Amino acid sequence: MVNIDRIIHSQRKSFALIIETDGSLTVRAPLRASRTQIEQLVLEKAVWIQEKQAWLRRHHEAPKPKNYINGELFNYLGNSYPLEIVPTARPVLQLKGGRFQLAQAALPRAVQVFSNWYRGQARQVIDELVKRRASEHGWVYGSFRITSARHRWGSCSANGTLNFSWRLVMAPPAVIDYVIVHELVHLEIKSHSRSYWERVAQILPEYKAQITWLKANGRWLQL
Repeated sequence: MVNIDRIIHSQRKSFALIIETDGSLTVRAPLRASRTQIEQLVLEKAVWIQEKQAWLRRHHEAPKPKNYINGELFNYLGNSYPLEIVPTARPVLQLKGGRFQLAQAALPRAVQVFSNWYRGQARQVIDELVKRRASEHGWVYGSFRITSARHRWGSCSANGTLNFSWRLVMAPPAVIDYVIVHELVHLEIKSHSRSYWERVAQILPEYKAQITWLKANGRWLQL
């Protein structure tokens, strides 16, 4: 038995079965399609649906929390760097010589130390990119904030306030740039309409590759 999680009726002529990244099933159907027709289609495609859901479960396992041990990898700007626990360090966490060096005394609060480090780096990196992109296209935004959001990489409020998750600084620069452009374009076009995406494509012709990267790897951008 396959559960149907969402049914979306629209002005389309054919059916579409969509397995979301969380394994749920969305059925897109013509306006006049009945529940019976939809259930019959899902029954006919049950084997394919279940195989796809099983594949997603295998490849989208939940990331495990960090252990903060020697050799463990931490991401920064799309690269992975091993952790080295050192007797002392000033500051207590630094990226030096291709390694994250963490002072032994800071281990009990390692999560907070790393979070603070990433937040500080995000403020510098993202702020610089936002200013450069805004200057290039004549965009004027309000305030700028770094947040602790786990899944929402960025947002642009009605008054032009920009928000970006500090976790974004773990991603490659091209991905960070896409998220920044995504939000800045909302200063011109509020909705995700066709004209909005055409504007994004004018600035970043390869933006879809960055969306794909985020969908595939976004869940790993955390501690």
